[in-house]
Amino acid sequence: MIFKKCRKDDDDILFIDASREFEKGKNQNRLTDENIEKIYQTYHERAEIEKYSHKASLGEIKENEYNLNIPRYVDTFEEEEPIDIEAVVKELKELNEKEGDLEKAIAGFCEELKIQTPF
Repeated sequence: MIFKKCRKDDDDILFIDASREFEKGKNQNRLTDENIEKIYQTYHERAEIEKYSHKASLGEIKENEYNLNIPRYVDTFEEEEPIDIEAVVKELKELNEKEGDLEKAIAGFCEELKIQTPF
């Protein structure tokens, strides 16, 4: 968060959601130089980028009862692609057929080795 006391323009507030701008680490995530540059450029240019930053007017903030929670202003929601149920059912049937064929092959190997089948 950056609070700038002596701003020239007090017409809006820039919200940046950089929560996805990091590189995963074992114990701690870290910002790369590219992540830092993107955050800085967005801040410096006061740019509005879809699903990343938003300039909220003081009126908009007032409408939100002065709640400064970033997700209230920067919508990062990604709509999931619809699932093709028919394709999934077809794939499951094919997998079941393959499973049956593999079980038969394993049973044949077990018979050759004179051991009991695992199923």
